[in-house]
Amino acid sequence: MTGGAVLGADGLKRCGWGDSADDYRVYHDTEWGRPVHGDDALFERVALEAFQSGLSWITILRRREGFRAAFSGFAIERVAEFGAEDVERLLQDTGIIRNRAKIEATIANARVARELDGGLDALIWRHAPEPGPAPHALSDVPAVTPASTALAKELKKQGFRFVGPTTAYALMQACGLVNDHLADCHAR
Repeated sequence: MTGGAVLGADGLKRCGWGDSADDYRVYHDTEWGRPVHGDDALFERVALEAFQSGLSWITILRRREGFRAAFSGFAIERVAEFGAEDVERLLQDTGIIRNRAKIEATIANARVARELDGGLDALIWRHAPEPGPAPHALSDVPAVTPASTALAKELKKQGFRFVGPTTAYALMQACGLVNDHLADCHAR
């Protein structure tokens, strides 16, 4: 079967994308697909997934520390207080993706997250689907699911921006709401 896990130089089988670069290998093995909880931690993931839209994930991954520095560690309370001067500062910051719409959306999303009844963690995790069968090939992994469509709809209803069903599914994968490690991947 093509598209299954690949054998890495270290002797471990992992999802093909997870062995394509050192940055991906570390992210795949230590973070992707593991449950993430906490409003600020999930806010970071929502923001990074939004910045990733239209770009390669490795582009975001390699700038992650720059994003954390620029956005006050993704502390919702702090980012929610950012104003026009912060937007201009961020547009000059070469450590992040300098896209005005995505920067403004991140600040607006922090303001929404700050006001959520029950918090961002509860909102996101109530959309976790029942575990399904392990995918055997990358072609078995969807880009959108009914659960990601429902999560995107709920986030948008609350006022979040840059959170379509595909972005929501990537968030669900990254934060462990679903486990899309391939069946023969060591991280599964």
